[in-house]
Amino acid sequence: MPSRCGSCSPTTSPRARICGRRLYRWAVGKHLASWQDLPLRDISAAMVEQRHRSLAAEAGAVSANTIMVVLGCLWNFAGGRIPDLPTSPVRRLRRQWYPQRRRTRHVRADQMAAFYAALQKAPNAIARDLILLMLFTGTRFGEASSLTWDDVDFTAMTIRIPGERTKTGEALALPMVDVVHSMLVARRSIGRARFVFPGNSAVGHVVDVRGSFAHIAAATNITVSAHDLRRTYITVAESCDISLIALKALVNHSLGRGITEGYVQMTPDRLREPAQKVCDKLKVLCGVPAPGDTKVARLRR
Repeated sequence: MPSRCGSCSPTTSPRARICGRRLYRWAVGKHLASWQDLPLRDISAAMVEQRHRSLAAEAGAVSANTIMVVLGCLWNFAGGRIPDLPTSPVRRLRRQWYPQRRRTRHVRADQMAAFYAALQKAPNAIARDLILLMLFTGTRFGEASSLTWDDVDFTAMTIRIPGERTKTGEALALPMVDVVHSMLVARRSIGRARFVFPGNSAVGHVVDVRGSFAHIAAATNITVSAHDLRRTYITVAESCDISLIALKALVNHSLGRGITEGYVQMTPDRLREPAQKVCDKLKVLCGVPAPGDTKVARLRR
């Protein structure tokens, strides 16, 4: 069963992932804009079926599925408050969802050293350090790129990202592993901007690191994206024999709805040992120089 919002029922879900307010705005504001002023009752199953097909031609099969899942979630949310609202017309698509394959691309263990070496030579130091943070924490691009110095607590050795800036809406509190600590200390020493990774964008922080990924790809023939680094982190973490609950907490996934999971409180201190264990494994795979090694790259402005 795919990830979905709390209003979405299994009968309306294809193999699609939906998340966050930005996705809802994109789906409705951009792709269902002509329906925004329609009463829900006026949206028929035939309209949904036809729009699903046209969306596949316009935006691709994955987007078409996702947009219609969003519509189904919104309909179910309204249905819980409007007793006589008809059944969601998205149900018409139960046997018409376009097939989607789960993505598997990541940096393999045998590629890690080459990837890390190329990353250290990336010309954009800010983007380089942002990619390093994602690689060693598994954080999502939006969460990492928007990191502010207020989120960084050097005393408690913790990174705290408020819920309004995470994909899940849940606050994220991560222990600061040694590689990340060294990078953040160096970055703090060269600037006092609000953001850890400042940029010339309208929002004030880096919003695109594709140039750095292109540099790495040209040097190593390893083509990955920001989200592929998250997949890389989770893959390495799973091999470190840490608990599944700790792994989920480190990457801000739901711990589940079971009675046991509901009682578990995963604090940064509780996660410090498993986080460092994953970090140590990544360091070995990347060939990160030991402290004091003269090969450590200097931070560039």
